[in-house]
Amino acid sequence: MRKRLRELGIVIGELPTGPYNAITDVPGVRVGHSTVIYDAPRVARTGVTMVIPRDDIWHDAAFAGYHSFNGNGEVTGLHWLEESGMLGSYIGLTNTHQVGLVRDTLVEYSVALGYTRSFLLPVVGETYDGWLNDINAFHLTKADVYAALDSASDGKVAEGNVGGGTGMVCHEFKGGIGTASRIVQVKAGQFVLGALVQANYGSRRLLRVDGVPVGRALSAEKIPVPAREPLDTSSIIIILATDAPLLAGQCKRLARRATVGLARVGGTGHNGSGDIFLAFATGNHLPRAVDPVRDLSMLTHVSLNPLFDAVAEVVEEAILNALCSAETMTGYLGRMVYALPQDDLIAVMRDYGRL
Repeated sequence: MRKRLRELGIVIGELPTGPYNAITDVPGVRVGHSTVIYDAPRVARTGVTMVIPRDDIWHDAAFAGYHSFNGNGEVTGLHWLEESGMLGSYIGLTNTHQVGLVRDTLVEYSVALGYTRSFLLPVVGETYDGWLNDINAFHLTKADVYAALDSASDGKVAEGNVGGGTGMVCHEFKGGIGTASRIVQVKAGQFVLGALVQANYGSRRLLRVDGVPVGRALSAEKIPVPAREPLDTSSIIIILATDAPLLAGQCKRLARRATVGLARVGGTGHNGSGDIFLAFATGNHLPRAVDPVRDLSMLTHVSLNPLFDAVAEVVEEAILNALCSAETMTGYLGRMVYALPQDDLIAVMRDYGRL
């Protein structure tokens, strides 16, 4: 059975984790997946992942911001999020060619719940799973999106070959969904920060685990790499959540720091990569029906430093949890992508004195 990074004895950073070491450690945040795998009539290795910021996000928005490290990708709804500084929808993750389906189904879902007072601009991101998934078969249906919504829960989050991460490849190993969290103490109090990634990027030689050049040690001669060209067309979506009282500009600052965690693992933002990071904060409430003037809370900017440290840690560990949790997969045209071999990972870390 596959183990998460910490279950292998490898600890990233210094800050303590939440009880599940997952984005769902942030109060009110839930995650759901729908995974679609079959071989006929065409090969499906795809799915949908949903991140629920809080249940009534339509009527009680959260401050949010985003950062595009490299923009060869798509996340819908970002123009209004940038303009307003607010997130007012659930967040969907899926494959590149079915963003529209997930986005439109989220609108339909919202309307069915009675959220028709104003326009709806759902946030849906993508990474390309066409190496393992026959992406032009358009396997996903509205029912799959509803299944991801219906399965959303707090607590433990399934990782690896699930949901939107089902067909993804990371550092030429099997990739997918990963998550992690940190408890952050500042003068104003204690807060939780979590990350969820859909990891589908990177070359083997750049992979590092806690600074150790694991990718170079696990060469193609030792574990075969996918025989594919489009290493520069892969991507990562990173979702950050916190219950700290942050304003929109501060959320954008958090989103930028996701770049640090990605770089620690070995992501460099290739030309063809869609590396898009979104951060939201639930520490303030932004109800639609409200007086023209709002009372808000915010941490001082200097108080953000521990949160910046936490972002780097959770992103690094979330990516590595995706790699550790994902299993070897055979898919479209018989292509195979191997899982990161955990015994070999432990051996390399031990050689470098990290275990």
